Amino acid sequence: MKVMITGAAGFIGGFLARHCLEAGCSVLGIGLGEPEEKWNGGGFEICDVRDATHLSKLLSTFRPDRVFHLAAQSYPTVSLIEPRETLDINVSGTVNLFEGLRNAGLRPEVVVACSSAEYGPVASQDLPVREDHPLQPLHPYGVSKVAQDLLAAQYFANYAFHSIRIRIFNTTGPGKLGDVCSDLAKRAVEIEMGSRPPVLLVGNLTTRRALADVRDMARGLWLSCERCEAGEVYNVGGSQIYSVQEIIDAIRRDVAVPFKIEQDPALVRACDEPTIAGDTTKFRNCTGWRPEIDLSVTLRDMLKWWRNRLASILASKQ
Repeated sequence: MKVMITGAAGFIGGFLARHCLEAGCSVLGIGLGEPEEKWNGGGFEICDVRDATHLSKLLSTFRPDRVFHLAAQSYPTVSLIEPRETLDINVSGTVNLFEGLRNAGLRPEVVVACSSAEYGPVASQDLPVREDHPLQPLHPYGVSKVAQDLLAAQYFANYAFHSIRIRIFNTTGPGKLGDVCSDLAKRAVEIEMGSRPPVLLVGNLTTRRALADVRDMARGLWLSCERCEAGEVYNVGGSQIYSVQEIIDAIRRDVAVPFKIEQDPALVRACDEPTIAGDTTKFRNCTGWRPEIDLSVTLRDMLKWWRNRLASILASKQ
């Protein structure tokens, strides 16, 4: 089976590529730059999904049986600074993918990585949020993901594409950059190494997230092709909800040096949803998928990853 992964140099894309290779697939990843942590056995092409001509050529040549569309500008805070670029990558890139497939006469299974950011703020009585909840995103990133979601739905309705929409909730793990778990793990390791004072700077301690390990998410994305219904949308995410304080407490247990906690106003986001958690019943009933990796294991692996990375950076400077 031939599998193409857009955004394969990204966090989830790399883990998904390895999962597909282990399943015996021929994998072609595309992205803006080479993966930082390469996988063995797959091909990779530098390609911007905004480049419709290049993307169409790769699709026509490779002729995938499955496409996992993960390419995106995926940071909400960046989208507030660069809204046009976010919409161009996420929305135009999705159109380019489907039009490239349509013009080449290809009808692979297409899994589009949508986002929990589509829902925006959700009242406590509506949590965990279901797929039929109104979509009210708080930032351009969320808006772009709504557009991706609906584009995949209309290509199914109008052109009978086997498109499956997966609304991904907070996903973390070793190699993740720029989320709360990664940022806290990095700062904790820097404290442990003596390169930062024993004070852990934090933003909002009360925000709560259902967290999934990236290895569970990669398995879920693969299963979505195997068992989900074309044209449908599914929430996929962790089953346990954690506050930032609980994440810090778990990190503290695996860090050798004691530290204090101090709130930094610069780390408090004005557009932060208080709680993000999805009802994954529909996906679990369809696929049999369940999260298998506990957050304590995820954080332990993230701390190990940051220790290795920071030690390597330090060694390169000596």
